[in-house]
Amino acid sequence: MKAYKDMSKEELLTLKAALEEEFKEEEAKGHNLNMARGKPGFSQLDLAMPMLDVVNSTSDMRTVLGNDTRNYGDLDGIGECRRLMADMMGVKKDNVVVCGNSSLNIMYDTVSRSMTKGVNGSTPWCKLDKVKFLCPVPGYDRHFAITEFFGIEMINIPLYDDGPDMDLVEKYVSEDAAVKGIWCVPKYSNPTGISYSDEVVKRFANLKPAAEDFRIYWDNAYCIHHLYDDMQDEILNILDECEKAGNPDMVYIFSSTSKISFPGSGVSAVASSQANIDFIEAQMTIQTIGHDKINQLRHSRFFKNIDGLKAHMKLHAELLRPKFEAVLDTLESELAGLEIGTWIKPRGGYFVSFDALPGCAKNIVAKCKALGVVLTGAGATFPYGKDPQDSNIRIAPSFPTPEEMAAASKVFVLCVKLASVEKLLEDMN
Repeated sequence: MKAYKDMSKEELLTLKAALEEEFKEEEAKGHNLNMARGKPGFSQLDLAMPMLDVVNSTSDMRTVLGNDTRNYGDLDGIGECRRLMADMMGVKKDNVVVCGNSSLNIMYDTVSRSMTKGVNGSTPWCKLDKVKFLCPVPGYDRHFAITEFFGIEMINIPLYDDGPDMDLVEKYVSEDAAVKGIWCVPKYSNPTGISYSDEVVKRFANLKPAAEDFRIYWDNAYCIHHLYDDMQDEILNILDECEKAGNPDMVYIFSSTSKISFPGSGVSAVASSQANIDFIEAQMTIQTIGHDKINQLRHSRFFKNIDGLKAHMKLHAELLRPKFEAVLDTLESELAGLEIGTWIKPRGGYFVSFDALPGCAKNIVAKCKALGVVLTGAGATFPYGKDPQDSNIRIAPSFPTPEEMAAASKVFVLCVKLASVEKLLEDMN
């Protein structure tokens, strides 16, 4: 295939006319497809339905230690659920607090607590003139929404195939005491699907912050979300590495079962050093009497252990793989060689990240919407919703069926081609 940039103006005009005809044909089909959010599909949700039968009115509601889950107690979570989440996160049980259904809620609380009460005795952020966060981009829009909500200044950090630009991270963290945190999705990153290399994790653990209250917000949302049995990314344990480096308190790890059991009714957890856990729990005693222990019991009895979790995730992978492959096969067959976009083939997680020609992302998303295919808004993967290149688009293959995903992918590549031709012609003029 001839690269679009090598075409003459006449060739591009001819191609544009043909693509516009194709656009009209797709428009007539009346598509109604959604690739906007990383929601599990119906068949995935069905996998966890037997969990609802694990605990019922005739069940023994006591934990293995004999605590009654119907009553108060176990502020940090019931023991068997702490063990389950600790094994999933690759940390010690004593370093884990199990919370409600959403890790995003824990992240929000952690930032909010830092604003009002500081971090382990430091000055509350609300009393400081300036608070900054580093944001690897493209990244998770809901992370950026939290820091924007609290008026925290966000700084873009380029995200490479092996993790964030660590030269830049080290420079900001070591030189600016106003830098209080960094958002990270270290494994099967949202949206690029990359995983941090061992070197990157070690450099994180060995940071020398100018601020004593600097923390790494390590959102390990996709820690066991592999797509393939024979190709699985593994990352170093950041908590262990921080301890080795003499920075035991520098990281908070977040995770949940939101895309394992039920997104609205899973369990979430935070893991950190004992000093950080003590500080968190001291305020949790004011905030809540305890989280939903019956739900924790339900999850513990259904999955039983880490092997049960992993077996369950293999079932998820079997449902997700055809959807991801529908997208990736279409991108490869339709766009390879045209030099109008790049993408990464992820081994896990929930997204495919596509980089269009600069200045094309908003146009592509708008064209897809006009054809009935809804994508995450262009710019959403950057702080303040502003992609400097107007290039990145996040594709979420999980919710549609494989057949719908194939149809949506066909629409997507058509819109990429048409928007690219329009941009190249505009540049010529």
